[in-house]
Amino acid sequence: MAWTVSIRKGDQVRVIAGRDKGKTGRVLTVNQDKNVATVEHVNMLKRHTRPNPAKQIKGGIVEREGTIHISSLMVVCGSCNKPTRVGHSFLADGSKVRACQHCGATLS
Repeated sequence: MAWTVSIRKGDQVRVIAGRDKGKTGRVLTVNQDKNVATVEHVNMLKRHTRPNPAKQIKGGIVEREGTIHISSLMVVCGSCNKPTRVGHSFLADGSKVRACQHCGATLS
């Protein structure tokens, strides 16, 4: 049985392990097949790029974000501003939403 990833694109997350431990950023992409996510300004890689005048690419050394495993990330709650595990709760209309484990607020 496959389990779902509790981190979504656009979430504010904090890195809890690795060389970028303690950094926070917004999730840019999530790959559920490989259990990795791309977070802005985290795990910066240097890529050597060849110039291509047809595509207006200058070339040189370009820095970009690499992927990081989702087990190294925790969602930051918007209301209590703490990194938290993601719980679930049901609204009055019966829809299931993600909730903060500290304050119980819904995570968007």
